[in-house]
Amino acid sequence: MLLEDIKDILNREADAIRAIPVTEDYHKVVALIHDKVHGKGGKIIASGMGKAGHVANHMATTLSSTGTPALFLHPSEAQHGDLGIIRENDVLLVLSNSGKTREILELVELTHSLYPGIPVVIITGNPDGPLARQSSLVLFTGGPDEVCPLGLTPTTSATAMTVIGDVLVVLLMKKTGFSALDYAKRHHGGYLGQKSREAGNENK
Repeated sequence: MLLEDIKDILNREADAIRAIPVTEDYHKVVALIHDKVHGKGGKIIASGMGKAGHVANHMATTLSSTGTPALFLHPSEAQHGDLGIIRENDVLLVLSNSGKTREILELVELTHSLYPGIPVVIITGNPDGPLARQSSLVLFTGGPDEVCPLGLTPTTSATAMTVIGDVLVVLLMKKTGFSALDYAKRHHGGYLGQKSREAGNENK
C-alpha cells in the first residue's frame, strides 16, 4: 500500500508539471528581464508568503548564481523599510498560488507608490485573481490539485512554481550565453566551483 501511495504521489506531481501551460508569456518575461536586468542594470525582486516565499527565495538564489542578479524580499519586512532595496529598473517577481495574497497585494501597491513604472510578473494558480490584474505578465501554474490529502498544504502548487522558476533560469542562461567560466566566477568553493572551473578550462 505504501509503495502504491508513493507512486500515486509521484505520478500526480509529474502530471501537474506536464500540464503547466506553455505560452508566449515565457518569451515576454525573459525579454523583459533581459532588458531591465542585463540591459539597464536592474535586478529581480522575488517575493512570496509562506511556502511560496521559500520557492521565491530559491528562485532568487538560483538566478543570481546563473548570472541574473536577484534578491528575495519578504513582503512583511518590505513594510518596515526593506522596500528601499528596490530601484527603478528592477522587476518584481511575485508568487501567489491563490492570486490574492494580502501581503503581496500590499507589496505591489507599495512598490508602485515608490516606482510606478516597475513591471510585475506573477507566477500563480489563479490567472484571473486581483494580483494577475495588477501584473504586467502572468505565468500560470495550471492550478493543480494539491497532493496533500487535505487538499490544503502547498505541495503540488509549490512544485509547479519551482519548475516554472527553473524554466526561467535556463531560458535566461541561454539568452545571455552564460558559460561554465561565468558559473565558476560565482562559485569559488565546493564541488560545483571545481567542476565549473574544469569545464570552463576545457572549453577555452
